[in-house]
Amino acid sequence: MRYLILLLSLCLASCYNPQRQCKDFKTGTFEFETYLNGDLVKTTFIRNDSLEVEIYENKKDTASIRWINDCEYVLKTINPKNMAEEQPIHMKILSTSKNAYTFEYSIVGKNNKQKGRVTKIN
Repeated sequence: MRYLILLLSLCLASCYNPQRQCKDFKTGTFEFETYLNGDLVKTTFIRNDSLEVEIYENKKDTASIRWINDCEYVLKTINPKNMAEEQPIHMKILSTSKNAYTFEYSIVGKNNKQKGRVTKIN
């Protein structure tokens, strides 16, 4: 009986797929909060299907967007100011809710992935 319960639990867990309504988040105005040097900082960005404008501490950066599929895209800074900004970033939406999504990102070609959560405000 224990084996049957364990098997059933494993089957149910492996069948779980998080909600991914990625098309709802291709365009709009979004906020991202993170801790930087112990302080909570907020970044706002506005995205259409081909451009993303990021606003952080009253400074704007613009990146081109190349969509791989509905849930993955690559960002490339249009006017990079240093070598780090020249590297494209792969973004992948992992799950969505009504007005937010969880994502992972990494520099293209690197395995060091980080995660975050974005809220759609408009």
